[in-house]
Amino acid sequence: MPLIPLRPILEATAAYGYAQGAFNVNAVAQAKAVIAVHEQFRSPAILQGADLANAFMGGRTDFANGTLADKITGARNIGAAVRRYGEQSPIPIALHLDHGRDLESVKAAIAGGYTSVMIDGSSLPFADNVALTREVVRYAHERGVTVEGELGVLAGVEDHVFSSASTYTNPLSAVSFVRQTKVDALAISYGTMHGASKGKNVKLRKEIPLAIRECLLHEGLSCTLVSHGSSTVPQYIVEEINALGGKLQNAYGIALSELKAAIPCGIGKINVDTDIRLAVTRNLRELFALQPALQKSASIGAVYALLEEKKEQFDPRAFLTPLMNTVMYGEIPDEDVRAVCMCIERGVQEAVGTLIVEFGSVGMARHIPHVTLEEMAERYRKEGI
Repeated sequence: MPLIPLRPILEATAAYGYAQGAFNVNAVAQAKAVIAVHEQFRSPAILQGADLANAFMGGRTDFANGTLADKITGARNIGAAVRRYGEQSPIPIALHLDHGRDLESVKAAIAGGYTSVMIDGSSLPFADNVALTREVVRYAHERGVTVEGELGVLAGVEDHVFSSASTYTNPLSAVSFVRQTKVDALAISYGTMHGASKGKNVKLRKEIPLAIRECLLHEGLSCTLVSHGSSTVPQYIVEEINALGGKLQNAYGIALSELKAAIPCGIGKINVDTDIRLAVTRNLRELFALQPALQKSASIGAVYALLEEKKEQFDPRAFLTPLMNTVMYGEIPDEDVRAVCMCIERGVQEAVGTLIVEFGSVGMARHIPHVTLEEMAERYRKEGI
């Protein structure tokens, strides 16, 4: 079926009491694998392209310096990949922009086929965050596109998002923010962290989403709460990477038990990126260890060289730059490149499949109505954009 706005998927999480994983993709093979594993479990799917993922998919290998033109191209490439594997899928699929920086990034994503966008104004003063988010909501809702905002600051590093400390979300401020902006979803700060170094035995402040949910209900406001920085960083994968020559240190995630306990407190969408990066990186290292002849392959030997050069890295984008046509368009010129793509796909399915089960979205695809962007835009108009 055609891609749908995110709003119906979010509403189902509240109606049926589960959380929907939202999984970041940075290559065509990753998009293919995320859709396939959700089909296997008959789960709705949220694929996410971060603002800088759009730059990378636009061909900018130094994606931190991506231009708007790069992001426009990349959003179009991600959108094409998701449609390629998703439009004939039996499950509902939404494509969501993660950590959009400004209105222009949002416009680029929507033009590329994104059906949901996040605008991250969390580093701004409250009034400025409201103003920016409200501007994005007006633009997106007119087109039937779902909007996620953010209030509160998460510590850690992920792409261009960085903070050395967290600022927890104030429940009363959250209510005011939702009322003024009319966002569909709100990312909150309650103890999660971006990146792979979250610290051991992190305890989430689950009273924060619980208080926000109850305050929103009291005020008659509808808004799904989102957990960013929620990768679990499986220790067996970290250990396997290091056994294969990697040098990852202090890599710890959020315990699954903590995340699952947050779901009944109001968390309906849980973002995961690092787990996928780790599983793919482990698979790439394993490929070259098991088939050493590939280390000198004319087509993928440069990937091995980067793995050896960047032992502290776990983001596959650091290693896949020699294969940008494969990353951007899914081109597979030979069997060696196919082997790399299989590593990517298997890593994605391992990380994502586990969390589909743990978060409770197995079999929930049947509960999601097929809503077009045009129908959603009309609903927003009736509700008052």
